[in-house]
Amino acid sequence: MPAGAVGGRTQLEVVATRRGLFGVQGSGDTSGYGGLTVPVALPPASERPYGGWFDEVVDILVEILREQGLDPDAGLEKVVVDRDELTIFVVREHLPLVCRALRDDQDLRFELCLGVSGVHYPGDQGRELHAVYHLLSVTHARALRLEVTCPDADPHIPTVVDTYPGNDWHERETWDLFGIVFDGHPALARTALPDDWVGHPQRKDYPLGGIPVEYKGAVVPPPDTRRSYR
Repeated sequence: MPAGAVGGRTQLEVVATRRGLFGVQGSGDTSGYGGLTVPVALPPASERPYGGWFDEVVDILVEILREQGLDPDAGLEKVVVDRDELTIFVVREHLPLVCRALRDDQDLRFELCLGVSGVHYPGDQGRELHAVYHLLSVTHARALRLEVTCPDADPHIPTVVDTYPGNDWHERETWDLFGIVFDGHPALARTALPDDWVGHPQRKDYPLGGIPVEYKGAVVPPPDTRRSYR
């Protein structure tokens, strides 16, 4: 639960500390910012009332889950209101049901999903991978965010392509770069990288390396072979 607000902003839960500009380990920080220390923090659950229409949306979702014979606490992990934006954390098994309810219920009508993107928090133990969905209600002129987590050891989240077909390529890209497996996707494959590529480059633990880049006669060495500024 939140510890309150400071300066109009919600106090955050620190899950890790990043050192250097990119949090590089092993090969050294080549950015020149090796002394930089930045906390990696996430907003905690908010307390009711959330304010405005946020309570209405959450109440409707809770009612729908109960009608399906589900415990709302087992389907909705937490609700976060931060910077006047609503984020609902959904337990991954119930994501398809929640998305259909958000799209089809006459009082919700979040008809448009703007895609899904991945985030990797290595310090968020057991919840290292996050999938973030931005939903828009054209009918009610409202926007909210869904967030679903899964562990590195079991990076599976159900697809929502059946509900939001436009998420097809977004899920493919998130799989490609973060390694989140969207179960039930009709053709989950890489989009940016070759099919035989090993690893997922936007994970924080992906090794810093590369190939030399030539530019007008000059050669820029790969990041892991540049000078370390430690």
